[in-house]
Amino acid sequence: MASRSIGILDTTLRDAHQCLWATRMTTAHMLPIAGKLDRCGFAGVELMGMVHFDAAVRFLKDDPFERIRLMRRAMPDTPLQGFVRSRCLRSFNPLPDDINALFVERMIANGIRRINGFDGLHDWSNILCSLRVAKRHGAYVTVWLIYTLASGYTDAYYARKAKEILGEFDADAIVIEDPSGLITPDRVRTLVPAIRRAIGDTTLEFHTHCLTGLGPLATLEAAKAGADVLVTSIAPLANGNAPPATQTIVRNLRSMGFACDIDLPLVEEIGQHFSRVAAREGKPLGVPAEYDLFHYRHQTAGGVLSNLESQLRDVGAGHRLAEVLEECARVREDLGWPIIVTPFAQFVGAQATMNVLQGERYRVVPDEVKKYALGYFGRLPFPVVPDVLDRIVANGSRYIAPEPPPLEPAVPALRARYPNLSDDELVLRFLFPDEQVDAMLARQPKAHEFSLEHPLVELVREAGRLRVARVHVSQAGMRLDLSARPG
Repeated sequence: MASRSIGILDTTLRDAHQCLWATRMTTAHMLPIAGKLDRCGFAGVELMGMVHFDAAVRFLKDDPFERIRLMRRAMPDTPLQGFVRSRCLRSFNPLPDDINALFVERMIANGIRRINGFDGLHDWSNILCSLRVAKRHGAYVTVWLIYTLASGYTDAYYARKAKEILGEFDADAIVIEDPSGLITPDRVRTLVPAIRRAIGDTTLEFHTHCLTGLGPLATLEAAKAGADVLVTSIAPLANGNAPPATQTIVRNLRSMGFACDIDLPLVEEIGQHFSRVAAREGKPLGVPAEYDLFHYRHQTAGGVLSNLESQLRDVGAGHRLAEVLEECARVREDLGWPIIVTPFAQFVGAQATMNVLQGERYRVVPDEVKKYALGYFGRLPFPVVPDVLDRIVANGSRYIAPEPPPLEPAVPALRARYPNLSDDELVLRFLFPDEQVDAMLARQPKAHEFSLEHPLVELVREAGRLRVARVHVSQAGMRLDLSARPG
């Protein structure tokens, strides 16, 4: 009997650098290896989530729609995947369906062929509009079931949620998504079969992370239990906060008797490229994590954890990370066990940070936390602790109404404000301040320039090209003087 084939979905360009590099991979880092990625045999390559739009425009001055177009041209044979997150897009506030629909349309128009939709509350009414738009435009549509540990999140709960979404929408695949790397091999052995029974022949994908060191084992166990597609990242952008390494997973799958049509020599070349990029840019590489029981208490996802660490350092509170993570666990329990995924991971992290830095719990309440407690984001899985709800309502902004206001269409006013812009630019100007979009567009001619050479080598070469008379570089322990010869 022929061995069962397992597909591999690559997330090096999306999840891996979100977890390890705080989403700072540029289009220029990606383009040199796009052709090789296209020939590896992946079922798809994840490219863009909303956080990638945000980082591209605000920090990298890198047009995210141009990234999609360039990568699509460089990768004609492998589907690129993008994400829609509930009704929120970039902000944490729900937005009208028409702007969400336009965003999905523009991703597909520019080259995205797979759309994943997820809602952190598993309130499917929040994503049905976007999913239907994606399907209408020919995309392959997947839906996340987001794994977490808390009372009520049983195998039966996830099977029921899978049946619910398939009853309302003809999804191409259901994904068991474990953003915090919590799932164990033992739980995989019961959860995967339960969801398989609920979804029948619908494709089942499995995506976990390595924060507890169990990600590779859980991933292999998912294949044994019936998953069709596994999500991995190419080492060295794997392990640590990121998903398991493609190279190791594929080798182990083959040793276990599965067929896996991935070109590992090409994958290794791509890994070598990103090792050089990391060295050139001073970026960290993923390393296997040791088992850490504390992680099961705070349950913070990889991408959120890297950003939280960075933000605490920025305000001089990096030494209080463990304290904030401990408070994250308490806040999550207070809020009725929301799943620690965007945007609720950020809500919990922000409230925990305020509680720690202010020295008093819920003295300061972010607007999003109050809106969450009042149901602005959808049906809560479990109620907020009553006395905490009272403090949130009392200390949160008085401008937040007890009931969410109706959402008026956004696109007509947007077109009236910017009558001569492309739809791509309309979306970006809706999502970001004009000055940020202007700065991004001004840099675009240079946005895709990147060299793996050491900056000193580039400096010397450029000095020679421009016929500079003298170059002087001084750094701790090093001094370089170069002068042009007379004549």
